[in-house]
Amino acid sequence: MNQLDCKNERFISHFIILYGKGGLISDAVKLFDEMPGMGVERNVKTLNSLLFSCVLAGEYGEMKRVFLEFPRKYGLEPNLDTYNTVLKGFCESGRAKQAHAILAEMERKGIKPNGTTFATVIAGFYNEENYSDVGKMMQLMKKYGMEPGISIYNVRIQSLCKLKRSSEAKALFDGILSRGMKPNCATYGHLIYGFCREGKLDVAKSLFKEMIDRGLKPESEGYFTLVYYLCQGRDFEAALGVCKDCMAKGWVPNITTMKTLVDGLVSIEKVNDAKEIIREVKKRFWRNADRWTEIEEGLPH
Repeated sequence: MNQLDCKNERFISHFIILYGKGGLISDAVKLFDEMPGMGVERNVKTLNSLLFSCVLAGEYGEMKRVFLEFPRKYGLEPNLDTYNTVLKGFCESGRAKQAHAILAEMERKGIKPNGTTFATVIAGFYNEENYSDVGKMMQLMKKYGMEPGISIYNVRIQSLCKLKRSSEAKALFDGILSRGMKPNCATYGHLIYGFCREGKLDVAKSLFKEMIDRGLKPESEGYFTLVYYLCQGRDFEAALGVCKDCMAKGWVPNITTMKTLVDGLVSIEKVNDAKEIIREVKKRFWRNADRWTEIEEGLPH
């Protein structure tokens, strides 16, 4: 890379991150080392880019080395973004316990954690099923004068659902409702996905209805998820209703899900409904009309 390629810190940071995306961490480190020769001084922003590059590449050992050695070696002072990036790396690599030492160092240096800090660490502890440390983080937030908002509770709910503990997530959800906190689409989305994965489709359907009744507007993925799992659970009539609502908004699930729905409707003798769905898809996606015509011609008359 020559001097014309990197005229300032912003360009170099960009290239360092691109190296990380490509898994070329040695090249990212080399570029960071060579910055002064290009007439660009290293600073904490480029250090943070290098750390983030390591995280992107899954090179957590190298991330730790850079974090421990480079600030002192190059006279750079870590900032909040530095610590948040390192916390992300430790939590992704199953070493969330390291967060205690990082947070203690931040406190010594007078760097106040933010919502991202706690969201990252809480998700990390949940991922390792370390519930006591989740509680400690919630208490630490209060120590810093931070009241956990819906974004933190969304992290907690999503984490529990990932662990197939959706009933506990629902209890947490009910608790925030009782305290007057307003859930958003993400809150409901995590719960719906969690209950769908656990085969509790009645709960998922009820939550979906509740979300709409609250005036919240699910995004396309929310509809697609519910249609997919309702089909998997052979609740084709409910899937048809959700699919119709979804298509009325201009969104259509992928062809695999749609084919499963059509076949399912035929299996419960809802052939006319299956044909209606196909006609609607052909009308909206005329480029794929031939494929759907073949499917339609294969249906019982």
